[in-house]
Amino acid sequence: MYVIEALLAGAAIGAVLGFVGAGGALLAVPLLIYIFGFSANAATTAALAVVMSAATAGLIPKLKSKDVLIREALIISSIGFITNVGLSLVAYRIPDESIKTGFVFVLVLAASSMLIKPITGLEKRVPILWLIVISLIIGAMTGLFGVGGGFLAIPILVLFFKNPQAKAAGTSLLIIALNSLIAFFAHYKSWADVNWRIPLIMALSAILMSRIASMRGSKVDPKLLRIAFAYLLFSIAIFTFIQTWFIS
Repeated sequence: MYVIEALLAGAAIGAVLGFVGAGGALLAVPLLIYIFGFSANAATTAALAVVMSAATAGLIPKLKSKDVLIREALIISSIGFITNVGLSLVAYRIPDESIKTGFVFVLVLAASSMLIKPITGLEKRVPILWLIVISLIIGAMTGLFGVGGGFLAIPILVLFFKNPQAKAAGTSLLIIALNSLIAFFAHYKSWADVNWRIPLIMALSAILMSRIASMRGSKVDPKLLRIAFAYLLFSIAIFTFIQTWFIS
């Protein structure tokens, strides 16, 4: 039964990454905790592997359509390297309740960002200081919670680098893949705590679905996707908070 559940979970993660360009780990972490019984730390470590694989698969069609800005992705990922690695190395020492509570705030932040109207036209550039701060925050979220930070990377790509939404989403996948790869190796102390059979099945399913969704993403209403995903994240945040502090 867990094989079917893992395949379905992976498909959901891949669909989100392929269509939205962000948010895969926001589903992967709670699924691993509440469906498959992983600890919070093991779930964040496993989610990094699943999301890295799915983001890379979704990235390939974007590279072929030239919707990925490699230089910008490297800049954001490089700035966040310090917080990404630093917090990844100490994440295994943080209590599960603290990780789950922090993850609730990340879910709310991500959901809120999805409801913000996409920026169009020529906008004022974000100051370099804000670029550094947000890139460091993205790195910190990846290190602590296994979240690639695409929901923050996309606004930065639009505001600071003045990229169109399509290129921002494609570049976000590269940022997620790079950040997840870095954090995954920095989480090496938690590798032994993970039952890798389930994440492997999830990753295979996520890779396939991410590739399909990425190729068909232009045919789906992005506004409807963002709104639906935002309310799903709000629901997961409420469920996680109640489970952490009132049930478990």
